[in-house]
Amino acid sequence: MAEAKALRRAFGTFATGVTVVTTGGTIPHAMTANSFTSVSLDPPLVLVCVDRSAVMHRCLTTTGLFGVCVLAAHQEAAARHFADRWRTLGAAQFDDVDWLPGEITGVPLLEGTLARFECELWRTYDGGDHTIFIGKVLSMEQQTDREALLVFNGKFRQITPDWSEVTA
Repeated sequence: MAEAKALRRAFGTFATGVTVVTTGGTIPHAMTANSFTSVSLDPPLVLVCVDRSAVMHRCLTTTGLFGVCVLAAHQEAAARHFADRWRTLGAAQFDDVDWLPGEITGVPLLEGTLARFECELWRTYDGGDHTIFIGKVLSMEQQTDREALLVFNGKFRQITPDWSEVTA
């Protein structure tokens, strides 16, 4: 079997978008995640993978409702904030970011994102040291006037403009 660090580096060669997954309830929580994908259009399903030792794992299991915010290129600071294991937890972790409560679930949703989803937990599956959480999408909002924040080779990246469109 591959060494864990080498495997992590190899996985990092796949460029992904960056999300912040949120839960509400009495103790709201958020975490940065790039393990997010669409699963189905009918019913509308998405998945996030969460390490079993993460605070978010317990939060998702307990609340059964969550949000997914797809970050825009200008939101690297938010991505870093919610990836920081040493940040203040609970409602205070949202003090330095603009957010609003989801209209259906009340989960915190970040403002200025490319897309936001409110979800209810639909199924969970064993994923080794992670759990695969599948959520049914209850609501969705999208902005088309922004570029995406990406992660590639362990670093945040941005999509460069298509110069053929800029010069046309």
